Amino acid sequence: MALLVSSPAHAAPALDGAAMGWPWALPFAGILLSIATGPLLLPKFWHAHYGKIAAAWALLTLIPIAFISGIGAALAAFVHAMLAEYLSFIVLLFALYVVAGGILITGDLRGTPTLNAGVLAFGTLIASIVGTTGAAMILVRPLIRANAGRTHNTHVVVFFIFLVANIGGALSPLGDPPLFVGFLRGVDFFWTTAHMWIETTVAAALVLAIFIALDIWLGRNEKRAPVPPQAEQLRIRGLVNLPLIALIIGAILLSATWKPGITITIYGTGVALQNLVRDGVLIVLALLSLRLTPAEHRAANDFTWEPIAEVAKLFAGIFVCIIPVLAMLEAGRNGLFAPLLNVVTAHDGAPHPAAYFWLTGLLSALLDNAPTYLVFFQLAGGNPADLMGSLAATLAAISMGAVFMGALTYIGNAPNFMVYAIASERGVKMPSFFGYMLWSCAVLLPVFALITAVFVARP
Repeated sequence: MALLVSSPAHAAPALDGAAMGWPWALPFAGILLSIATGPLLLPKFWHAHYGKIAAAWALLTLIPIAFISGIGAALAAFVHAMLAEYLSFIVLLFALYVVAGGILITGDLRGTPTLNAGVLAFGTLIASIVGTTGAAMILVRPLIRANAGRTHNTHVVVFFIFLVANIGGALSPLGDPPLFVGFLRGVDFFWTTAHMWIETTVAAALVLAIFIALDIWLGRNEKRAPVPPQAEQLRIRGLVNLPLIALIIGAILLSATWKPGITITIYGTGVALQNLVRDGVLIVLALLSLRLTPAEHRAANDFTWEPIAEVAKLFAGIFVCIIPVLAMLEAGRNGLFAPLLNVVTAHDGAPHPAAYFWLTGLLSALLDNAPTYLVFFQLAGGNPADLMGSLAATLAAISMGAVFMGALTYIGNAPNFMVYAIASERGVKMPSFFGYMLWSCAVLLPVFALITAVFVARP
């Protein structure tokens, strides 16, 4: 990194997405297939070597780029993926994971339908304030503890991912990374709140209603542990972490409003000073949390580094393997995905909001939803004034698709996989990659179809 920083700034070779064919997507498909089947078919081998597997797929992406386009192009693509996309992504997740992991909620919580629904509703409400990652990390452990004695508890975590880790983050740029990308591109901070609150409320209410009905049905014959005669009252400890979360939010807002105009170019990738400062502040806040939070609070939370390590390694591989796929998407109608992209626009140039909603959403479920949002944001014109004005229905469709449908797979949104890792570590029998998709498609696709029919504007 020091050598790269000290090297003279120059334009890095760009990948020609229009010239790429389907074989370039094979490493990305391979890493997704590995994540889907590895824990199921070879659990011990996978958990011991998943980092090496992710690195192998990443090398299978970079080596062909170096062979065909040159080492410079491969290095430039890698640096861009790590510095412009992955670094801030993982630093924010790390900070929220550490700080939220120091908040301990204790008390004799019993996983009744009322309590579970209350936790899911509360998490959905705060997700747009503290982010889907922050809300998920604060609430997932007490929710798992409350349902630990139940015969059926997998569905509780699955619906937690649907609501708290995804749909709840649709009302502000702090809620989900795609909306933060839009904010950085000029979308007003409260635009999504004003234009998507009805759709978000309806989607969340429908999913929560399905959960309540399912939770009551599954728990009808379960034997519940008796309440202790002297039940421990609900307590929240580690309160020092709450102002640290507020400072995390403040650092994110500051990086979006403070524009010193200073950029450090590292092998063709510009890194703005405000982003470096923000990431540095987030790391300092995480270290402060480790210093100020009593160790017994984290121990009681069963806090370990394994979930964040797994997310960091696997998503590093994903961010590298996705390089050719994004290049082909950015090629627009000249690239491999032209047939898909042509669907979103009529012959007269008018956008199809429903097509934007579904195409953005389905690709967000398989790709990282932040760059997918950006691709379709640019495809719709990229002018925030137009998108917030005459094309407001299109921007809302892109935003809802990226946020809502991130819940369709474990990798659609980063908190999904983190919650999965924590729940699996705590003994919850989480469904496999494809098993989770069965859950998500059965529950969410009808809800999204209804949202499309009622709210998403037609051309």
